[in-house]
Amino acid sequence: MAGYSVCVVGATGAVGQEILKVLAERKFPLAKLRLLATARSAGKKITYGGEQLTVEETRESSFKGVDIALFAGGAASTEYAGAAKKAGAVVIDNSSAFRLDPEVPLVVPEVNPEDVRWHKGIIANPNCSTIIMVVPLKPLHDAAGIKRVVVSTYQAASGAGAAGMQELLDQTRAVLEERPCTPKTFAYQLAFNLIPHIDVFQELGYTKEEWKMVRETRKMFHDDSLRITATAVRIPVLRSHSEAINLETEKPLSAAQARAILSSAPGVVVVDDPDNKRYPMPIDATGRDEVLVGRIREDDTVDHGLNMFVAADQLRKGAATNAVQIAELLVREGLV
Repeated sequence: MAGYSVCVVGATGAVGQEILKVLAERKFPLAKLRLLATARSAGKKITYGGEQLTVEETRESSFKGVDIALFAGGAASTEYAGAAKKAGAVVIDNSSAFRLDPEVPLVVPEVNPEDVRWHKGIIANPNCSTIIMVVPLKPLHDAAGIKRVVVSTYQAASGAGAAGMQELLDQTRAVLEERPCTPKTFAYQLAFNLIPHIDVFQELGYTKEEWKMVRETRKMFHDDSLRITATAVRIPVLRSHSEAINLETEKPLSAAQARAILSSAPGVVVVDDPDNKRYPMPIDATGRDEVLVGRIREDDTVDHGLNMFVAADQLRKGAATNAVQIAELLVREGLV
């Protein structure tokens, strides 16, 4: 077969647009590309590979002849993923709808590529913050066994979509011009502020975003005993999330050993030269597919402890790129 028939559901949104960009950049073997979105976006024109494509309204009949359906997230997943699967497509879904379903593999190709082999028509893309964390954690886990993780996230406005980015820009202008700014997308003013609250609060006072990092990591590492605690914070940065990660390992692992392991790990770029003020920052991660890792240092308050700081583009590796990498994995494994 010369290529594969692929559709992108939610093609006009931020993640959908990034998926199209990544498909082109990575030269995914396409025989046909179909763009789907809501009725409001139907009829819009999007250029891909020099060809102008028309966005169609997503319907249950939209998936006939489709090999891979890339869902950019949102309500469309629960509404149409079943229809896509029934039509014979393999669904790669960016929403949270299927992530913890025991019948659905949750996959980051650098972490648990083998799990795609037991898919039953749907593969879930993890939460962006989880992806950014597990890419550098997995090689360290393989080397020394991770016992406990404490993570604090510093999440950009783009995590709330285009509306979140625009609100931050509007609020910043308003503050600088000494005008009032009323929050709509976020609970409070984000400009020149931060908000220690992402998604709804759930059990034990943790938010849904924080529980995602716990439960999704355990699922991908196949270890329900892994101890993880998270605090998710929204910060006034337009794009790319950062995380401060503290971990405790079963076996001793020095900062130098961790640095060496991460330097050869897939999907990781070590940026760790404090003498020259080189460390991961969201401005440097934007537009890249790798997770930047730095500030690697030993934590002497626990046995076998390490600290690190990471940054990655959550629209790319945290969503679009990971989804396309799963599609590439399906092709390599002959599973589509």
